[in-house]
Amino acid sequence: MIGAVAGVVYIVGAGPGDPELITVRGRRMLRRSDVVVYDRLVHPALVRRARAGAERIFVGKRPGHGIRQEAINALLIDRARRGLRVTRLKGGDPFVFGRGGEEAEALRAAGVRFEIVPGITSAVAVPAYAGIPVTHRRLGSAFAVVTGHECAGASDLDWTALARIPTLVVLMGHRALRAIAARLLTEGISPATPAAVVSRGTTPDQRTVVSTISGIATAAARAGLAAPSILIVGEVARLHGALEWFTPAGGLETAVDPAAVPLRQRP
Repeated sequence: MIGAVAGVVYIVGAGPGDPELITVRGRRMLRRSDVVVYDRLVHPALVRRARAGAERIFVGKRPGHGIRQEAINALLIDRARRGLRVTRLKGGDPFVFGRGGEEAEALRAAGVRFEIVPGITSAVAVPAYAGIPVTHRRLGSAFAVVTGHECAGASDLDWTALARIPTLVVLMGHRALRAIAARLLTEGISPATPAAVVSRGTTPDQRTVVSTISGIATAAARAGLAAPSILIVGEVARLHGALEWFTPAGGLETAVDPAAVPLRQRP
């Protein structure tokens, strides 16, 4: 697109955590930019890869804390209007619960040129690092991705439909894990449905807990898993034990709840 000012904003997906999982184009934009505006979940190694002399601005958010989205939008517009090249570095993919669409809208309205550089979304990559394919010919032919921020209270999501999808992936649901499980059980999902929680996926601190949907919240709490974490619900979670390949630093072991149905008992 052609804008009214000389600057440009690259809205770049940084990937799910491992700094090696940024795309080649994302890394190139990072190295050519004058300004890097980055989120809390972006690996510090990526920020260090910005070119020498680049301005680095942290705009990370935590529940109840952090800079407002409107202020981030204004910051991007300001730097671009100065004629600078700006990389807006966001964890995962900027258009998957990353508010990249809102930022692009603000830039468009301000006449600022922008480019979207997709990233590897944690919704697929984190389960993969735990040996869990989100689709599988025998176990799951479809998957849905939702945000856990909407799961604990009022929600516009059709939970009855979600409970019937072969694989459900819930991002940012660490605090609401017990509420999410209860909601799915209320909507008719079998209590014995396999489920897994992967904490800090694709990083040296990755840990995985496997249980059933009825026991996953207790199992995750007992294991002391920390945010950010991803919940995977469905038969594909059974494959974790067979397909686990990633060995985090320190050799942390996977916790498997005794109540979980072993893969060998799959119908």
